[in-house]
Amino acid sequence: MRRNALFTFIFSLILISFSPFLLAAQKGLFWKMESPAGVTSYLFGTMHTDDNRVSDLSPTVIEAVKSVDTFIMEAESGNDPTALMMEKGSLAEMITEAEFEQVRELADFHVMHLGAAMQMKPWLLAVIFDLPKPQTPFAQDNLLMRKAEDLGKEVIGIETSKEHFAVMDSFSLEEQLVMLRAVLKRPAAEKEANFEKLITAYMAGDAENVAALDDQMTGSILPKAMWAKMRTKLIDERNVVMAARTVEKAKQTPVFIAVGASHLAGEGGLVSAFNKAGFKLSPVNVK
Repeated sequence: MRRNALFTFIFSLILISFSPFLLAAQKGLFWKMESPAGVTSYLFGTMHTDDNRVSDLSPTVIEAVKSVDTFIMEAESGNDPTALMMEKGSLAEMITEAEFEQVRELADFHVMHLGAAMQMKPWLLAVIFDLPKPQTPFAQDNLLMRKAEDLGKEVIGIETSKEHFAVMDSFSLEEQLVMLRAVLKRPAAEKEANFEKLITAYMAGDAENVAALDDQMTGSILPKAMWAKMRTKLIDERNVVMAARTVEKAKQTPVFIAVGASHLAGEGGLVSAFNKAGFKLSPVNVK
């Protein structure tokens, strides 16, 4: 995979958080929203994958994008590859020989140069290695963004790319190595099976199943305290910022908001935030 394509793919992965196993614990993933002043906008929970079961965009979603003035994604597009790399040192100095061989094999599987993998931030390698082999650099989020650009819409990010990377960069190197080692221990067959369960849960919007997947797939491989910290930083704290910025924008102009589905659910999620701000929300069927 070429350097710029690799960065595009990796940046789309980072938009979710640590892994794709955090989905909305609320059945609706696509919402039509009407502001108190009568402005119509849309909120869409995405899944960051290039799997065509998700990336083949519904005509209903495309029509919604056509109807708004502004497309809002989680973060503005980044184009600085140095943001992916450790400032100093090499992963080879931090892991065992057996772990090095695992990283080498997984880097080859994901079409990554081993030298680049050795310089990459451990948390980022954990993200990549826990996912299926990418077929294209264009996940669902990226395709939505491209469609909005093709339609001449204003495209903005809720977070800057610097803010976005800073979330996972806030974890210490030791914590990042714990994340990477947890992923290295997960068998390939388990990763594939988990991904299929995730796809099924996303397509069905099954709240109970999704909630169970959160704990089973990601929480079970990390220390309890680290998992709690990760959820707080990746979901709870970011939801506060996302809500403040998107609610204000949607009061002013019609927008289509596309964020990882995990950010929609719960008392602190975006669905609740828009309800509290006086918006009238109704679920949209995308089938």
